[in-house]
Amino acid sequence: MLQQTIGEPLEVEGIGLHSGAKSKVVLKPLADNRGIVFRRADIAGAPEVSALWSNVKDTRNCTCLEDSAGNRISTIEHLMAALYARGIDNVLAEAYAEELPIMDGSAAVWYDFLQKVPLVSGSAPRRLLKVKKEVSFVDDKGNRAVLEPCADGLEVSFAIDFPSKIVGHQVFCGRITPELFAAEIAPCRTFCEKYQVDYLQSVGLIKGGSLDNAVVLDGDTVLNPGGLRHPHECVNHKVLDALGDLYTSGYRILGKLTAEKTGHFHNNRLLAALFADNSNFEVV
Repeated sequence: MLQQTIGEPLEVEGIGLHSGAKSKVVLKPLADNRGIVFRRADIAGAPEVSALWSNVKDTRNCTCLEDSAGNRISTIEHLMAALYARGIDNVLAEAYAEELPIMDGSAAVWYDFLQKVPLVSGSAPRRLLKVKKEVSFVDDKGNRAVLEPCADGLEVSFAIDFPSKIVGHQVFCGRITPELFAAEIAPCRTFCEKYQVDYLQSVGLIKGGSLDNAVVLDGDTVLNPGGLRHPHECVNHKVLDALGDLYTSGYRILGKLTAEKTGHFHNNRLLAALFADNSNFEVV
């Protein structure tokens, strides 16, 4: 399989979840072996930063990249997951704000747009990372993320537990394919409890948040008029975030992810553990 990029530019507009500001991203073709690169087109000099785990500087509420000069681009995880599922290895994302558009809180809009854009193959082979040994990260609460060898593709086993009866204990298990992503993962939106919304707004975050771009739970009630899109929308969205974060490895990972009550921070620390020892993996 050869590396792929998009065949024509793609422009997407919306608002930032946390900033509430208007946001625009223009995706453009990029040469082989460049990976996913973000450019802050709204800043003098248009600084660029590669979407790599080592450039992730903030994982509170989203995944945020930062270059050596402190220029940031945040909430990249949904676009990254869509790029992964669409099979796009190289692309330039020109952002006209610090935060990417949240769209409807899922990856469905991103993925639908990318489905309409032709792909172009390069001349270099696709870079795959084969996990050779089990690596893990466990936080001080016992929440853990593990990568281990898997013979075929990327498998995910993800479990969450929430006190709300609507969520409760949910588990996702499956091998990630474009078909599975489109049907079961991409449409699943970010979610939170109403008390979390109240707190985050009190500290100046989620200024762009609404029932149009997030699932909001109030006790045992879903405040969104249409309810949930999927019975396990919450855990499936955690899988969505994990796919986007794992793509900051710079590779398509061949392995199995097992995660228990984890998030962006754990995903990033897991990649740090993976790359801490070259014997943990092989690029094939």
